[in-house]
Amino acid sequence: MTGSASDSEKIVINCGGIRHETYRSTLKTLPGTRLSWLTEPDAFSNFDYDPKSDEFFFDRHPATFAFILNYYRTGKLHCPSDVCGPLFEEELAFWGIDETDVEACCWMNYRQHRDAEEALDSFETPEPDAPEDDPALTGGADGDLKRLCMQEDGRRATWWEVWQPRMWALFEDPYSSKYARYVAFGSLFFILLSISTFCLETHEAFNTIYNKTENITIVYEVVTDGWLTYVEGVCVIWFTIEVMLRVIFCPDKAEFFRSALNIIDFVAIVPFYLEVALSGLSSKTAKDVLSFLRVVRFVRILRIFKLTRHFVGLRVLGHTLRASTNEFLLLIIFLALGVLIFATMIYYAERIGADPGDPTAAAHTDFKNIPIGFWWAVVTMTTLGYGDMFPKTWSGMLVGALCALAGVLTIAMPVPVIVNNFGMYYSLAMAKQKLPKKRNKHIPRAPQPGSPNYCMVGSGSMIVTGDCPLAQEEIIEINRAGE
Repeated sequence: MTGSASDSEKIVINCGGIRHETYRSTLKTLPGTRLSWLTEPDAFSNFDYDPKSDEFFFDRHPATFAFILNYYRTGKLHCPSDVCGPLFEEELAFWGIDETDVEACCWMNYRQHRDAEEALDSFETPEPDAPEDDPALTGGADGDLKRLCMQEDGRRATWWEVWQPRMWALFEDPYSSKYARYVAFGSLFFILLSISTFCLETHEAFNTIYNKTENITIVYEVVTDGWLTYVEGVCVIWFTIEVMLRVIFCPDKAEFFRSALNIIDFVAIVPFYLEVALSGLSSKTAKDVLSFLRVVRFVRILRIFKLTRHFVGLRVLGHTLRASTNEFLLLIIFLALGVLIFATMIYYAERIGADPGDPTAAAHTDFKNIPIGFWWAVVTMTTLGYGDMFPKTWSGMLVGALCALAGVLTIAMPVPVIVNNFGMYYSLAMAKQKLPKKRNKHIPRAPQPGSPNYCMVGSGSMIVTGDCPLAQEEIIEINRAGE
């Protein structure tokens, strides 16, 4: 084969050990891509070409290459179902093909893994800096110890730079160390204790009614047992210390205060301190504020959301709800339409056969108007059936049966999508939690002869020219590796 071969000549490409044969004209259908560069006159010197076997060799994924080559033949790019999206994305980037060319039938399969990875970034376990006496740092004569224990400018790491990520991981990631697990168990204990105290405060066995006379008026005051207040005070002290330490050692303060869980931490502890501060005052304003704070005690129940830091399943549930927003919106729209339709139908159906002497035609039924029917339609479509309202005529019973069937079908449509999202997120989250931590990251060496990134060889050294058919990001990596 020569560089002046005609377009009808065949070309052989060996990708990962599997030989593919096609026409040069086929590769020219997508100009500017890596395969189209094989038709250039200087392709034999720019790529790994074997004149004995008359083939170009690429050490890439052979299964995905068949789909990419088929794209040149048919003009339609399909994604293999047995290959994860990120791998196919890397192959497309290597061959210089735009991912938006993927057909619509394969787009969801191509995108779902990347979307899940982007949404699950919070499941990444932070890796605190290793201590100076870590055995993993003592090996290596090529300067690894200096690279890991010292800053880029050669100065030694400060106390804050060493301990800040450790303390942050101690309170933020229960899986980072055994001490982080102890802190997580302590936080879990106080969360459950605080919630239990909140519930017990509403029980009459722990409340005493006192009579007070104010301006010749008897006032009844309900006072909660003091030991419950002390227990809640201990819990609040723990939460306060925890929040303050997390604020101090947080690497990004702005991001910290934008987090919903951190806002819940502050909202849950502030009312307790305000209530303690105002409890000793006797002014009417202080008493009004104190009464208001006692009403807003319910914010303490929000501490239940703090459990999401300690249970991966709860975090997965939150991600699933966010990822399934469209499905929930669709469900609400379907329910709203059904409620409006069946509430109207039951209103008029119950008036069939009404007493002629009843001007409102509503004396025999609970459905006095359409808005009241909204409640009945919601309860029926969700299959709850409280029994407080029910049709009493044959026409109303028919409408009720249709409403129940429509509710089952309406709820059943988006639920499988939500369940599939939860299953996918949960499996990926479990995989990330169980994945062993990598102490030493792999540093790629400079491209060697035979590598798909290898370009030109001159005088035993790497020469990268502007005409070399390599992606720009690969040229940058080659130059960085050669420095």
